[in-house]
Amino acid sequence: MTDTPSLFSRIVAVIWSGVLAFAVLAVASGAWGGLMAANKKTGLAIPWSVPVMALVLWLIWVYLGGRWWPHSTSESRRLCLRANPVSGRVFGWALVAGVLSIVALTGCWIVLFQLVKMRPNNLGDISRIPLLTVILLLVMSSLVSPVSEEAAFRGYCQVVLERKFPGAAAVLVSSVFFALAHLTQGFYLSKLSVYFLAGVVLGLIAYLTKSLLPGIAVHIVADLTFFTLVWPFDAKRRLVWEGGADAWFWIHVAQTVVFAALAIVAFRKVASVTQGERSGGASRALSYAVGEPAGQTDMR
Repeated sequence: MTDTPSLFSRIVAVIWSGVLAFAVLAVASGAWGGLMAANKKTGLAIPWSVPVMALVLWLIWVYLGGRWWPHSTSESRRLCLRANPVSGRVFGWALVAGVLSIVALTGCWIVLFQLVKMRPNNLGDISRIPLLTVILLLVMSSLVSPVSEEAAFRGYCQVVLERKFPGAAAVLVSSVFFALAHLTQGFYLSKLSVYFLAGVVLGLIAYLTKSLLPGIAVHIVADLTFFTLVWPFDAKRRLVWEGGADAWFWIHVAQTVVFAALAIVAFRKVASVTQGERSGGASRALSYAVGEPAGQTDMR
């Protein structure tokens, strides 16, 4: 029988998880922002910031995973990052659930942009930047955010919360922090609601699989999708209150509803597969413990 965490310990966990998450995010995003700013001063024809950031990102990931000083926190850092390998079946179903969720969330974002007047996300002027540089910067941006944000919010933040809260509550709280991290894109409840839902999707993947790896893959797909197919067109979206709802508006409404339903089905499959694998692993461990060959069934 385990003791129920006190209210004070839960409050401390929420505060500490938020501090950890934003500290990890600040280091990674600050490094990338600083490198890009320096690269612009020297000219973007040679995008040297990309390989440098790849090295910095790897160093951050390795440190968060438990390497180097202080050694007294190595195991704690390894557990918080939870970069645990998963089976191909679990990874595949998590990817399916995540991609279906991304399709639903892109539809939701587009619908909200036609219902509520919002400032589009600033992608900067890329018209004078060489195409190869644009591609490299886009690829690196689509790696920095997923790796750092998954480590921050679904790793360090959510792991701390899961020790004091039920899984669902931990996912919701980490998703609130994830949404707040995007206040830099404007204080719009409609925007923040999509980021919150994205946090729920990624938080569920991490909670069900006990790993950040599937969520990082899903997050990369999401960032590339929004960077290339959604955000560049937000400024041209017409409010339905100004010109009425056209066919595309209703198509995106249907897209949101249908793919959200499919994502729920896929998440149920993820839960079933992970539970089955853990049950199978526990059964094999018990068989070895009592001296029975793995897979032997008692037919009495």
